[in-house]
Amino acid sequence: MGRIQIAPDTEFSETFVEGMAARMAMSYFKYGAVAEAYPLKRDAIASLQQRLLKYAETGNTEWLIDVANFAMIEFMHPRHPHAHFSPTDADESPGRTHLDGRVSAEANTLSRENIRRGGSNRRTDGGFYTREGD
Repeated sequence: MGRIQIAPDTEFSETFVEGMAARMAMSYFKYGAVAEAYPLKRDAIASLQQRLLKYAETGNTEWLIDVANFAMIEFMHPRHPHAHFSPTDADESPGRTHLDGRVSAEANTLSRENIRRGGSNRRTDGGFYTREGD
């Protein structure tokens, strides 16, 4: 099964998605159709949270595949009473957490941050750097 190239291979894991599909197939044969259980009989978010804790305890990345599958199940059959999909802008994002606990929307490198703020590799005005050569 090929995929449409929408991101560099360094930014997307086909192995992860294949693991999701394989586990969903096994679950179908083991438990039955997702729609038979969600959202009326099972809680996908509580199941997701349990597996995220298991990953934190063990480091076993298989739990992360389960987390993704339960997120997908909630997306497909939401239990949340106000579930909806509304594309958001970056300014609505809660940001990413740094190892020191800070939360920000900063790019991974200073040069990327310059681009994110409107600069480029060739000019600095509008970006992070305040003058040429910074």
